[in-house]
Amino acid sequence: MLKIRLARGGAKKRPYYHIVIADSHAPRDGKFIEKVGAYNPMLPKDSAQPRVTLKADRIAEWLGKGAQPTDRVARFISQSTDEVLVGKVKWTQSNNPNKGTPGKKAQERSAERAQREADRAEAEAAAKIEAAEAAVRAKEEAAAAAAAAAAAPAVEEAPAEEAAAEAPAADTEGSAEVSVEEAPAEGAAEETTEG
Repeated sequence: MLKIRLARGGAKKRPYYHIVIADSHAPRDGKFIEKVGAYNPMLPKDSAQPRVTLKADRIAEWLGKGAQPTDRVARFISQSTDEVLVGKVKWTQSNNPNKGTPGKKAQERSAERAQREADRAEAEAAAKIEAAEAAVRAKEEAAAAAAAAAAAPAVEEAPAEEAAAEAPAADTEGSAEVSVEEAPAEGAAEETTEG
């Protein structure tokens, strides 16, 4: 199959293209059948020299033989004002909606990353809710304990006073017992020293 395409020439970072008729299996800058034009992208668009020069009659002949232009060359031909080429090639801008989309593995990785982020955010939200519930429970317990403490001292004050009254009496009884116990021990100590 024959193609009308660009073959790169020129120096490094200074491109210059020949528009050539070549076999579709030939390398980009390799063997070609005929040179039918040139494209110099280094020229400004509004320069006196045209950026694209075409041999219209040769291109029309090759198109008649079945040569297929590449997208860029089809654009050049369709924009040509030469009456031989007008209407020969209908160029429409190609539209590849999937051109910028990532590959399958990249999509899987991004889905996994999004799932991890969602799980982490969900866990953080659950922890915040749990902490808020614990704080509410602690406040409720503290309020209940304060209410119980406020109610309990009034009831417990009377028994506490009774217990306080009993405690000094018990202390006096205990001290009397201690003094009685100490007295015989002192007497026994005196007996051992005399003898």
